[in-house]
Amino acid sequence: MIKRVAGTLFAAMAIGALAAAPANAVQADFTGIVALNNCSGSVVRPPSAQDSDPALVMSNGHCVKFMGANEVILNQSASRTFTLLNGSGQNLGTLRATKLAYATMKDTDVAFYQLSQTYAQIQQQYGTRGLELTTSRPTAGTNIQVVSGYWKRIYNCRVDGFAYQLKEDAWTWRDSIRYVSQSTCNTIGGTSGSPVIDTASGKVVAVNNTANESGGRCTLNNPCEVSQSGQVTVRNGYKYGQQIYNIPACIGAGNQFNLSAPGCTLPRR
Repeated sequence: MIKRVAGTLFAAMAIGALAAAPANAVQADFTGIVALNNCSGSVVRPPSAQDSDPALVMSNGHCVKFMGANEVILNQSASRTFTLLNGSGQNLGTLRATKLAYATMKDTDVAFYQLSQTYAQIQQQYGTRGLELTTSRPTAGTNIQVVSGYWKRIYNCRVDGFAYQLKEDAWTWRDSIRYVSQSTCNTIGGTSGSPVIDTASGKVVAVNNTANESGGRCTLNNPCEVSQSGQVTVRNGYKYGQQIYNIPACIGAGNQFNLSAPGCTLPRR
């Protein structure tokens, strides 16, 4: 997986650094983006969220810890802090979680922290908004941007396709997005948890989580793709993210996770 980073060594060297965007892309900025101590993340809101709801921060499950292959965390007390960025990547202030609302590395690799502040309070204090989660499955060929709060860098990519299963060490993820491996899409350690943003809609379509770093087969930092028929394919250098279009169905009133809600397909305990 795209490794978590210990500490913040060299992070300042990347402030404001942007990969060149394709001419037809809408350039994202750092509005709503946060930096964790070891990963990236974003303030996000499902379409049904109210301004008065406690805000959510999305990252990877492996940014919480290297979770068990079948582990699910729901509504666990937490006090983690996040550095909120403005549009140009400068630090605005600190946000604090009250709980880890949901996290897993089973079938997907995602974590949601619930904050002590509402969306309205964050807007009033910092003048920034949350990023909207999509409810539509993206398509191949879509231009996307991976926005890293840890490195304060934006990576321009394109959806190449989807992996029926993506296997990495003990973990198996389903229907992962595969990004075209190109010079502007060279994500690195610390970009774990970055939102993957559709440049046409501006909505979050995935959370960035891994890459095949050296051509290995189904090992740590070298995921492999497994087709529905069981065929294994290794794509050296390719990057991957986990889709989130199915997650808003799991978030009910007050931004509370309800894994029994109609349409919710997130793994349960």
